Amino acid sequence: MTRILFLILCMGFVTACDSGGGDVLQAPTDEPTDPDTGSGGGDETPIDSDRGTPELPPGTTTPTPNTQIVRREAQDEETGGGYATNIEYRNDQGQDEFFVDNIAFDGNNVYTRGDPVTGVAQLGSFGVYEGAETTEDPVTGNTLSTFTYRAIYGRSDSGQTEFAIVRSGSYIDYGFGGFVYQRNGLDNDGNQVRLILPTEGDGRYLGDYAGIRIFDGRDGLEFVDGEAEMYVDFKDFNEGQRGVALFVNDRRLYNAAGVDITREYLDALNVDGGGGEDSGPTLIEDTDAQGNPVLPTIRPVISPDDADPNGEIAGEIFEVTEFEEEDSSISSNNSGEGTYYAIMSGDTASEIVGVLVMTGDDPRFDGTTFQETGGFIVYRQ
Repeated sequence: MTRILFLILCMGFVTACDSGGGDVLQAPTDEPTDPDTGSGGGDETPIDSDRGTPELPPGTTTPTPNTQIVRREAQDEETGGGYATNIEYRNDQGQDEFFVDNIAFDGNNVYTRGDPVTGVAQLGSFGVYEGAETTEDPVTGNTLSTFTYRAIYGRSDSGQTEFAIVRSGSYIDYGFGGFVYQRNGLDNDGNQVRLILPTEGDGRYLGDYAGIRIFDGRDGLEFVDGEAEMYVDFKDFNEGQRGVALFVNDRRLYNAAGVDITREYLDALNVDGGGGEDSGPTLIEDTDAQGNPVLPTIRPVISPDDADPNGEIAGEIFEVTEFEEEDSSISSNNSGEGTYYAIMSGDTASEIVGVLVMTGDDPRFDGTTFQETGGFIVYRQ
């Protein structure tokens, strides 16, 4: 398999660093799950289940409500997704960094916190990390350029759940990357994590959302953040009828330097939809609580088999763009579509972690599509 590079760079090969410690986000192993700690379990094959479509990503093969569950992006030779492995957050000595394996030309595999002046260090409550811009040939000592890689890391307040996303902007197709999301074996206080699903009532969840956009048709990457909102129908959270709905609201778009480019993107959507001052449909825009323009909302496709008793969720999503026609009627079209995956956690199903992947046409560039990979952690309200 090959990926198309935006630039041809001359580089040497380097060995991965070897510092230890920290919280681990990595692919599951073949070890059995420890019933006392909830750790271990799983392999690299997709889950064989009767849950319907979409299937869960690879990971823990024997999930239960009382054990750790780890899911990682499946390797996809067509898009390059799922090649990042052994994603490990390290902060045992205050270094606040990531180790990412199996990705070519990302320096010494260590990603450090983004520069808040020249880049992006934080999106909502989640940290942003950058691969090294250069590396050193260990034989000649020459300084060599690397590719552009970014990572987003989120961990819940309790430590029960976390996620990481890695993507690159150095390809003119989607390039290599990966994501991991998980319910941990232990929380921040060392207590075993488990899930107890309520059997009645509905629940509403709110929390932060942050993602990375990459492109097929051009190089570069962009960031997006917003608010994730989920609803769960617990009284019907049983066999055959499991009601879950995910919305992502108030999304704003930023370039790699952290400059807000939402307005530019919406203007292109308006032109692409035929809008203008003189004729044609006009884009109907939303704003957040501060009056900032925001991207169209991500909405769910409700299905009877979205979730299971282990607290795992998988569903389809779409982004709807609405326009006002000249006769004041409203028209709409899907400007993006994809899939989200999530895991519930807590004695009262108190939090949910998840990742979504959505693709669509980029209205700013002919023949270009975007892929948005975003993570969220939401808490029951």
